[in-house]
Amino acid sequence: QVQLAESGGGLAQAGDSLTLSCATSGRTSSRHAVGWFRQAPGQDRRFVAAVSLNGDTTQYHDSVKGRFTIARDTAKNMVYLQMQNLRPDDTAVYYCAADLVFRMIVVGRPYAWGQGTQVTVSS
Repeated sequence: QVQLAESGGGLAQAGDSLTLSCATSGRTSSRHAVGWFRQAPGQDRRFVAAVSLNGDTTQYHDSVKGRFTIARDTAKNMVYLQMQNLRPDDTAVYYCAADLVFRMIVVGRPYAWGQGTQVTVSS
């Protein structure tokens, strides 16, 4: 099992940068792929990015490619989402998620979720 806790959300202006953090814990946390999802008001929760358990494979939604970077520090049990050139349509609650299978995150079906952190981007 794995537990996830997000932090780092807040207010930003268009063009700003913001980094979200996801602390992973649990006996098998190091064996999990981890990803980020977001849910904007009135919309479904959607995949943003994912990183494999050893950090050597990443995948991104087209809307964030070139602006967001997912990275993993296995020694600290942390996963980060570095967000650059933020836009108002990046406003959402961002969730960290995990699964033993990388593909399950990419298709939007991870079994573990964090509580979410709000990111608000003003124009």
